[in-house]
Amino acid sequence: MTDLQPTPQRSFLKSIFLSPDEPRLRAGWRLILQTILLIVLSLCAGIPLGILFYIPGIELPDGLLLGINQVVEIFAITLSIFLARRFLDKRSFSSLGLKLDKWTVLDIFAGIVITFFMMGFIYLIEWGLGWLTFDGFAWETDDLLTVLGGTLGMLVVFIFVGWNEELLSRGYHLQTLASGLNLFWGVMISSAVFGLLHLGNPNATWTSAAGIFFAGLFLAYGYLTTKQLWLPIGLHIGWNFFEGVVFGFPVSGLDIYRLTRITVSGPELWTGGAFGPEAGLVVLPGLLLGAALIFAYSRFIRNPIAD
Repeated sequence: MTDLQPTPQRSFLKSIFLSPDEPRLRAGWRLILQTILLIVLSLCAGIPLGILFYIPGIELPDGLLLGINQVVEIFAITLSIFLARRFLDKRSFSSLGLKLDKWTVLDIFAGIVITFFMMGFIYLIEWGLGWLTFDGFAWETDDLLTVLGGTLGMLVVFIFVGWNEELLSRGYHLQTLASGLNLFWGVMISSAVFGLLHLGNPNATWTSAAGIFFAGLFLAYGYLTTKQLWLPIGLHIGWNFFEGVVFGFPVSGLDIYRLTRITVSGPELWTGGAFGPEAGLVVLPGLLLGAALIFAYSRFIRNPIAD
């Protein structure tokens, strides 16, 4: 009969800072350090570009300012997460759910298509209830170059937004929290942080933060059904593009270039008012439809021939 070896006692500092089962920092410290790195990189990239805003005689359009901000975020978010993943998490960058395979393009495309039906459904609900008035199309007043430039420009911006916010929220935040707590709390806390991060948007309220929280749960469902970030990235791109450019709603408080011109006059509790559908109860049936379409895509298209 062999003697049982006593479990070695961990020092106080190791218990606070180091994971109990792996030679790396605890999840909370990894999140804090990644956030600090993100802020530092954002400042390093943003300050030189910010000088442009104060040059006399230079007035940049809102769409260009939004695009510049997203370029800064691509640099800061991607690099901070790459470094954190490599040196703090001891994991590869692609293991966040960025595997390139035969499903990558299809997942992105499916996410974009799903949100077309979601936003179209929300549009029909508001129109059917008399809360929305159609005013016309952009090409009735704008020239062709303006229409093409505005549409393609916003599409590029929203591709950047989809990458940045999904890599951060469903990528690093959700998965790091899940590794330190569990998947349930990883989803809940990362979605709550996702909502809080949008409080800086124009016309934001605590109601809009709650709506963004539910949107975060929806996007997390897209990640959980595939274990990859490509589907939620597609959902995020399509959500913003169809909501704002195609159907004419404000996008999380932002008044962007719109192909469809509408006037929303219904109750703000339901429509979300100047923030857009995310701040209204009307987003809930849209999210339910989207979740059903994600389930159908995962169950009947992806899984039967998955590796």
